[in-house]
Amino acid sequence: MIRYLCFPAFLLIWEFLSRFKLINPIFFPPFTTIVTTVVDMISSGELWLHLKISLARALSGLFIASLAGVPLGILLGGYAKKLELLLELPLEVLSQLNPFLLFHIIILFMGIGEPPKVTIVAWTCLWPITFSTMTGVSQVNPSLIKSGRAFGLRGLSLITKIVLPASAAQIFAGLRLGLGYSMFMLIAAEMMGASSGLGWLVLNSQENFQLNNMYAGVLVIALAGLVLDGLVWLPLKLWPQLAPREAVNTAGD
Repeated sequence: MIRYLCFPAFLLIWEFLSRFKLINPIFFPPFTTIVTTVVDMISSGELWLHLKISLARALSGLFIASLAGVPLGILLGGYAKKLELLLELPLEVLSQLNPFLLFHIIILFMGIGEPPKVTIVAWTCLWPITFSTMTGVSQVNPSLIKSGRAFGLRGLSLITKIVLPASAAQIFAGLRLGLGYSMFMLIAAEMMGASSGLGWLVLNSQENFQLNNMYAGVLVIALAGLVLDGLVWLPLKLWPQLAPREAVNTAGD
């Protein structure tokens, strides 16, 4: 119960200190003022515009990473042992590349339009999705796979009916991590090379000393991250109740 009260208490203390000028209200405006600014920016349509642009970039990158990471994780997690041994070290090295430095290299080849932003988000999300899928697939109970083959399941049908249900919890965990990375990296990318989006809004407001707008942008980024995280967390939380018992046991072994 206490953990749910800590954040409201923090906001109340912030409001109190700013209202009574115990901290400088110019640099730390009252929280209610920030909320009012958010409402005004939503009413004007400015905030919706930047929010839609940022969400489109983040979700596009996450989608591309999922299309590549899940099949790659399935392949390397149990269906191509020789390939896994061959690619293990290169993948580990590539996953450790600093995405902030890599973003500048991508800009050199792609320019400063939309492709580099989506690309760097996809790159950042690819690794947690791939490695989580690999872990989930590698933990599938071999007897469950043998049973599926005994019933004539092969190839894609074996993957969709046995492997994916058994490893879904790990895959959703990877997607959740990837989503968090997507928002984090996107905001940084928008601050380095963009003319729209929530990251650009925060940086532009800070440079023009529009601190209410800056805090409003930060608040919307935090709320958007919480909502998106909840959308991915929900199926992960409900999976033990929705999945067949055999699949859940296998994913948790």
